[in-house]
Amino acid sequence: MIFVDDGSTDSSYQKLQEIHRVNTRFKCLKFKRNYGKSAALQEGFKAAKGDYVITMDADLQDDPEEIPALINKLNQGFDLVSGWKKVRHDPFIKKHTSKLFNLVTSMMVGLRLHDFNCGLKAYVKDVVKNIKVYGEMHRYIPALAHLSGYKVTEIPVTHHERKYGKTKFGFSRFYNGIFDLITVLFTTKYIKRPLHLFGFLGVLSFLAGFGVLLYLTILKFFESTPISGRPLFFVGILMAIVGVQFFSIGLIGEMITKTSVESDNVIIDKTLG
Repeated sequence: MIFVDDGSTDSSYQKLQEIHRVNTRFKCLKFKRNYGKSAALQEGFKAAKGDYVITMDADLQDDPEEIPALINKLNQGFDLVSGWKKVRHDPFIKKHTSKLFNLVTSMMVGLRLHDFNCGLKAYVKDVVKNIKVYGEMHRYIPALAHLSGYKVTEIPVTHHERKYGKTKFGFSRFYNGIFDLITVLFTTKYIKRPLHLFGFLGVLSFLAGFGVLLYLTILKFFESTPISGRPLFFVGILMAIVGVQFFSIGLIGEMITKTSVESDNVIIDKTLG
């Protein structure tokens, strides 16, 4: 069992030292300062040696009695099993913003999960050794695994009320999560085909701007309505220009990708010989 002390300022590390002296199978990685959950998970993944890896938060809201059920699901052929806090004991705002977050993520990634960010998860060793998390990417580990070709699922788990400490959840985490989702999509689905993303946005913006300008042109010819001083005229021009810029960025990205000599990060599933 590996504890990751993310720069705690209480007596947590001393308690863990006492436990380690009694049973050396309990180990701990202590950070010099608080680096965040993603860094803690990444270092824990590096240190893990078992064929299966289970992660749990330290707030005692996850129930360790769920571990056999998670392992049983892995034995059915899945690579990652995420817990689903079907009955949550969290503040009202946190519960409902999490529902929105999970819905948007499911739609964007193409993986239907009710709870991407549950701390209680089970992995096969191959997943934790190949998936890299940083920043606040821990929320998207199931998405990263799914987009890398691993089989991901979830099962309902028991969620207890928080007894100690206070949640660090706030609007900023939801706000940052949107940009993290964009990062996940771009660095997985579109990293080798940037024109598919920027080109789509560019064409969309250009067509919208062209439509606005066409509408104003029709008004000019059929109703003799002046268009040069109308705000909508400048909006149309701006959208058309932005569309061309987005498309150009996509083309430049494609050229950089095609000329790159870096080999693809391919994860081999099975091999013979």
